Amino acid sequence: MRTIAIGDIHGCCKALEALLAAIKPRPTDTIVFLGDYIDRGPDSRGVLDVCMQVSQRCHTVFLLGNHEVMLQGVLRGLSAEHWLQSGGKQTVTSFGGRLESIAPKYQNFLSKCVHYYETATHIFVHANFHADIPLRRQPEESLFWEHLSDRVPDPHFSGKHVILGHTPQQNGNIGWYGHFTCIDTGCFAGGFLTALDVDSLEYWQA
Repeated sequence: MRTIAIGDIHGCCKALEALLAAIKPRPTDTIVFLGDYIDRGPDSRGVLDVCMQVSQRCHTVFLLGNHEVMLQGVLRGLSAEHWLQSGGKQTVTSFGGRLESIAPKYQNFLSKCVHYYETATHIFVHANFHADIPLRRQPEESLFWEHLSDRVPDPHFSGKHVILGHTPQQNGNIGWYGHFTCIDTGCFAGGFLTALDVDSLEYWQA
């Protein structure tokens, strides 16, 4: 039984498919996706389709990323300007050029994404965390938006190791920070999409 985390995909569907082909998910595996499935890359719709498909092969956990937060706001009627400038244009294009083409099944998928995930040994968040605050009380600004360049967190009081994304690491390398690990390796910007077995530390990149 493996627990595998996958970093920020950002519409890079071919990389996700290659990564899953290398991982070969087993029914006993848990795959934790760290959010930011959409925007910037060429095929956000394809990424969401693959995510929904892999959930039929093993246990999956889908975290909410800041790009999903932006899209949800737009779907509720908020201004789309900031989202479109942050990669949302590519997402709309992948849905045929119309926001209205984002079918209910995709909106339902986004609505079920969670803010964090926790096991006996690990914590999974999208962006950042406060060391002295329980997960259920973590501010959304930290969970979804705060980069490691804004603030490097201290060890979480639970003693658990934290796996996160959101802050692209240099040269496609995993960020090993001792008490936390960052696996956003900049796939959309010419880097890699990374998956990490959080127990064995075996990793795959595409």
